[in-house]
Amino acid sequence: MTDAEWAEVRSAMPVPAWLLKQGGRPEAYCHREMLDAVRYLVDNGVKWMALPVDFPYWRAVYDFFCRWRTYDYVRELHERLRRTARERKGRNAEPSAGIIDSQSVDASETVSEDSRGYDGGKSRDGRKRHILTDTEGLLLEVIVTTADVHDSKAAPALLETFMADPGRLLKLVWVDSAYQGPALAKAFARHGVRIEVVRRSDGQRGFVVLARRWVVERTLSWLSRSRRLNRDTRTPGRSPHPDGVVGRRDQAVSPDGRRRPALAGETSRPTAPGAGMNRPFFSRSSQPRFSSA
Repeated sequence: MTDAEWAEVRSAMPVPAWLLKQGGRPEAYCHREMLDAVRYLVDNGVKWMALPVDFPYWRAVYDFFCRWRTYDYVRELHERLRRTARERKGRNAEPSAGIIDSQSVDASETVSEDSRGYDGGKSRDGRKRHILTDTEGLLLEVIVTTADVHDSKAAPALLETFMADPGRLLKLVWVDSAYQGPALAKAFARHGVRIEVVRRSDGQRGFVVLARRWVVERTLSWLSRSRRLNRDTRTPGRSPHPDGVVGRRDQAVSPDGRRRPALAGETSRPTAPGAGMNRPFFSRSSQPRFSSA
């Protein structure tokens, strides 16, 4: 990342406990190098062991990412950066409106049959990511299901995951015509969120820019630029899912919309928002003191 990008990220990062003299082992690598290595892996789609020697040792980078993902540090950092970006544009840190859509990706042969499905509409055999964005296209929430889960069945779980954190102000969500049904409406009404379907005009053919929906489609295109997110190669229980870089949650949702037993390798969110931030590894100090060296 550039010096300007690092300045933004650095100000939002939590402070290691050892820098605050609260115990813990000093880390051997600069966090800027670690984040650069993870971004390189996601952008180029390489294996962990294939990271160039210009970055820290691949195992150290892998353990760094797994630790951050386990304790929800990735999500916390993303939330801080998103709030800062919104406030700079004169908006409230928490959005009151959003857009939902999904994207199916093929899975490789390493993905077991019990964690993949076939999306007949997109002719994709793999998994599906369901995303919620604000009106600027900034990511609010992501969950991943098998590709055969219908959008209307996964949307309630997506909203529940996002609204579980305190302080949410979401009141309106724009969707396409796939997000309909009494079960979905009931789930959204429980949180006081109104659904507005953006439909294509009768007789329209080919590509048409639809109000509001183009924003979430643009976000999906941003994700598709990263090779690591274009194809699911995760082996359940052995490696972190690539969508972990965007704060993703595996959701045990069956095609009929009911919760199913979690699969091997699937994870759940911490018991409370930012729960990992209270562990000794980091402090919530508002005065980050990371060294760029």
